[in-house]
Amino acid sequence: MSRPVPREAIRILAPYVPGRPIEEVEAEYGIHGAVKLASNENPLGPSPLAIEAGRKAVEEVHLYPDGSGTFLRRALSSRFGVPVDQIILGSGSSELIDLVTRAFAEPGDEIVVPQGIFRMFAVAAGRAGASFVEVPVNEDLTPDLDAMRRRIGDGTRLVAIANPNNPTGAFVRRDELARFVESLPENVLLVLDEAYFEYASGVVDGYPDGLELLAQGRTVLVLRTFSKISGLAGLRIGYGFGPADVVAAINKVREPFNANLVAQAAALAALGDDAHRSRSRDLVVRERDFLFRELSRRVPVRVHPSIGNFLLVDLPPLAEPLDTGFGRRGVIIRPMAGWGFPGSLRVSVGNHAENVKFLEVLDELLGGATAPGVRER
Repeated sequence: MSRPVPREAIRILAPYVPGRPIEEVEAEYGIHGAVKLASNENPLGPSPLAIEAGRKAVEEVHLYPDGSGTFLRRALSSRFGVPVDQIILGSGSSELIDLVTRAFAEPGDEIVVPQGIFRMFAVAAGRAGASFVEVPVNEDLTPDLDAMRRRIGDGTRLVAIANPNNPTGAFVRRDELARFVESLPENVLLVLDEAYFEYASGVVDGYPDGLELLAQGRTVLVLRTFSKISGLAGLRIGYGFGPADVVAAINKVREPFNANLVAQAAALAALGDDAHRSRSRDLVVRERDFLFRELSRRVPVRVHPSIGNFLLVDLPPLAEPLDTGFGRRGVIIRPMAGWGFPGSLRVSVGNHAENVKFLEVLDELLGGATAPGVRER
């Protein structure tokens, strides 16, 4: 008997593979007390104000959420100075990557990105049947903007940059980004993924704010999220800023209730929790520096600079696969072979105890010969 056959673009699509949950890893290896440093989650947990608001909202989950996200969009408008009709909500910013691709890319159209970009862009392109064009990056893993501009052609509909990029941690500076955007054809939309914006803005010299480009009238969709700095990854709530006509087009392919009731309430509260955002940023900046220094001492380990809450780490060949070697010792990391970085892992910045545990397991896997031991901050 014949079976239903999916579209060719879906048949060959490699789906996004999320990080493994703690419970699954502990059950597989018969261990307890594992730490997860695989998904760039907030080591402080969610905003306390968001927890309180979410608990209250649970009592109303028999009702449909506000399909337009009216109050959250108004609050975002007030905080960032962007008109409400230029703001859209998503089930995480990853959904908005998918929605903008479906709204603007026909099958066969091109999406041009720097090599090693966040893999949801490749998945979104595959779902839409679009051609995913990866342009080689510079030696320091920053996007080669000149090469990207040369690659843009008549069939290009979208250009995407993650700033900073996940998993490399590299970023494009303000002046470089401004020149690149100015050079883009008018019919090409730039998707600027700023999921880790709060860890870099005001911390890293030269780091740009995509909203400045939007205010200048540039054709750019700026994506941000409550998953990282606000610790609401499990509620799936992200948001985007773009020209009103771009937002209107995305709204046509958006599910009517894609931002759920509890997520909207928690996000609205988290938006006003400046104290939690500050604590989260300070912890990540401090522990990121600690991890970078420690990893830099371990030869032949290579750690790449990052302005996000994660680090890309190149390792020598080990006796065990990365996920197995770390997992059975109680540390969940993210192997990067599937992202185009064989022999590398991405480790999220955790709290100090979690980071020390990661380093101790790494030393054990390295066999002690090149492991100098963990120094306190």
